[in-house]
Amino acid sequence: MLYHPDKHRDPELKSQAERLFNLVHQAYEVLSDPQTRAIYDIYGKRGLEMEGWEVVERRRTPAEIREEYERLQREREERRLQQRTNPKGTISVGIDATDLFDRYEEEYEDVSGSGFPQIEINKMHISQSIEAPLTASDTAILSGSLSTQNGNGGGSINFALRRVTSAKGWGELEFGAGDLQGPLFGLKLFRNLTPRCFVTTNCALQFSSRGIRPGLTTVLARNLDKNTVGYLQWRWGIQSAMNTSIVRDTKTSHFTVALQLGIPHSFALISYQHKFQDDDQTRVKGSLKAGFFGTVVEYGAERKISRHSVLGAVVSVGVPQGVSLKVKLNRASQTYFFPIHLTDQLLPSAVFYATVGPLVLYFAMHRLVIKPYLRAQKEKELEKQRESTATDILQKKQEAEAAVRLMQESVRRIIEAEESRMGLIIVNAWYGKFVSDRSKRHERVKAIDVTVPLQCLVRDSKLILTEASKAGLPGFYDPCVGEEKNLKVLYQFRGVLHQVMALDSEALRIPKQSHRIDTDG
Repeated sequence: MLYHPDKHRDPELKSQAERLFNLVHQAYEVLSDPQTRAIYDIYGKRGLEMEGWEVVERRRTPAEIREEYERLQREREERRLQQRTNPKGTISVGIDATDLFDRYEEEYEDVSGSGFPQIEINKMHISQSIEAPLTASDTAILSGSLSTQNGNGGGSINFALRRVTSAKGWGELEFGAGDLQGPLFGLKLFRNLTPRCFVTTNCALQFSSRGIRPGLTTVLARNLDKNTVGYLQWRWGIQSAMNTSIVRDTKTSHFTVALQLGIPHSFALISYQHKFQDDDQTRVKGSLKAGFFGTVVEYGAERKISRHSVLGAVVSVGVPQGVSLKVKLNRASQTYFFPIHLTDQLLPSAVFYATVGPLVLYFAMHRLVIKPYLRAQKEKELEKQRESTATDILQKKQEAEAAVRLMQESVRRIIEAEESRMGLIIVNAWYGKFVSDRSKRHERVKAIDVTVPLQCLVRDSKLILTEASKAGLPGFYDPCVGEEKNLKVLYQFRGVLHQVMALDSEALRIPKQSHRIDTDG
């Protein structure tokens, strides 16, 4: 009724009303049709743009439409199967830095080059794998690895074919070969026994100059409760062992306790990881492992440093292993691992530098390099987003300004009605980015006046906004694309001033007693 062209005699207002009325008419066409309304309610405008709805039988329920949408999505995914490879890789570089703490005695000081600590790379390992979906249930996997240690090394290549047999299980055949070992044949099976229990089995035959070496590993797992899983593992062949463990994983912690009896290693393990609920997904962890080989204590932390990168460091202190620092960087599906062996002895100085050194280096890098880089990247993305949406935002701004002009008469009547009963009057309302006193000087306010559009939404001295971005309300538009926005409202109810500030997607209901401005002081 507000945008109907017949209600406006001014030619300019009439033209603006026609354009907005057409938008309302499009919305009406979608919402008045039970099928398109169900699609929009479930998937929004993106669902309406999905190809294939024209062949869907009409008069279907929302549940049937959801199934049809998922079927169309599956068909689209199947068309992309040949384009997906899911690459995964690991690069490990072992560094021997024992010369920093375990120097030779004085009689060796005359040796050439002995004035500086000798830091060497003593081992390296590189592995890579890719997947090639053949059908919806079959996947081919190709992987390879290269390793070297103290000048000696070798490599291997593996090919596997995995088939998902049902919703309860899958099987995988593996073939491999290497220059240090002969051919390898393997079979892996996975099966859900019950909704809370599953089993995996891995059989392998390794051919070498010493003959055929068979191996068998079986794992039985059961969900003990919502967050806890128990595992029983039996391994026969090379390094035979029996292992039992309990893993508890919650939103804020990860706890593991394990016991293994085997040849040549038997040990008990307990580890704990605490997950902080911050934007950087910070985690601190510690573990104690004791067995026939000795005792090892490990502690460390990891943190997200960018959208796709996680950096972590662990200090390992053990007898007889000594002290090591392990640095790991996960970048998307690639892992870079740097184990640095510092000393074979338990030296307090090595433990101190292994603990403090990475912390000082991280905070210096984070403040001087990472943070400025991420800030520059964010500004670059925002600028790119603004440029790509500039035309659309300009159109939305023009539509909002036109809507405000068309609302003037209706708002005048609403204000008169609310004043007559001491009701809800919007004194001032602003929407956008607000700068606090703590903000930096280069930041500036990016907000628009939305007093008229909000007053137009008042009904019976009430204003109710749902949980959605307010940029889509009549008379609104986004004044700062990609940035955090708020709605600030100063209103009068029963002759008393009230004030509230709400987040962009936060539900808002006014008037409320808690919004009242205290004028006693």
